[in-house]
Amino acid sequence: MIWAPVLVTGATGNVGRVVLDALATAGAEVRAASRDGRAVGQMPGVAFDFTDAATWPAAFTGIGSLFVVRPPALGNAKRDIVPALAAARAAGVRHMVLLSLQGAERNRVVPHAAIEAWLRASGLSWTFVRPSFFHQNLSTTHAADIRDRGEIVVPAGNGRTAFVDAHDVGAVAAAALLNPARHAGRAWTITGSEALTYAEVAEILTTELGRPIRYTHPGALRYARHARRVLDMPRGMVPVTTAIYTTARLGLAAGLTDDVRTVLGRDPVTFAQFAHRERAAWARQDQGGP
Repeated sequence: MIWAPVLVTGATGNVGRVVLDALATAGAEVRAASRDGRAVGQMPGVAFDFTDAATWPAAFTGIGSLFVVRPPALGNAKRDIVPALAAARAAGVRHMVLLSLQGAERNRVVPHAAIEAWLRASGLSWTFVRPSFFHQNLSTTHAADIRDRGEIVVPAGNGRTAFVDAHDVGAVAAAALLNPARHAGRAWTITGSEALTYAEVAEILTTELGRPIRYTHPGALRYARHARRVLDMPRGMVPVTTAIYTTARLGLAAGLTDDVRTVLGRDPVTFAQFAHRERAAWARQDQGGP
């Protein structure tokens, strides 16, 4: 039985929007949390900020379940995230689904690990959704490189990455919110069905877009300069993304699971399917498209 209403944080993000749509389709009562409180599509909005306690009472009143998405700018989970979760518990929230990170259980450095530890000891019903590397990073952060320069610039060497689609991640999270009894105390590691090198990713994009896309095999320093000067990536994100790609280069990002099939009863979205669906992200405007 669903514990509703459901409050969805990160409601305007790639995963949050999928969660909202899935819950609405299932007929669940749902609210979209954002800093400005605006509605998302047909979903009513409520103002919420993890670091602003004044927003918590109105956001949590009457809520049964909470989808927790850590804002990227909040790196100190114990200080910036946990107090809001404790307030939600005190307000009567019974079930929380955390958008975590693949390998968070083995890496105490990432903020997600601290949130997982708090939830385990909280007395609440909880589910961890631990995705691998999102397909969507290539259609957002790295879209300009692919679209304008025909290249992928990440320091992953020849390592393989277990990519996953945000649609699959959101669908699993929604399933955990719709059926807490089935998913309570579970940690789902959400990956696709294939682990690809970035050279293989470039080949798939080349086929889909009908023009050459190459993988440049940069080192960490070259990537860091490119991220700051060309991608205009925030300074604090550069070492984080460098570390993530280095993990792939070392062969530590290739692990695959069947959790999407287990939860959803279908195959995960492949990178080729994603590239076809999102090809407009890499369309070159001067040529009217790819």
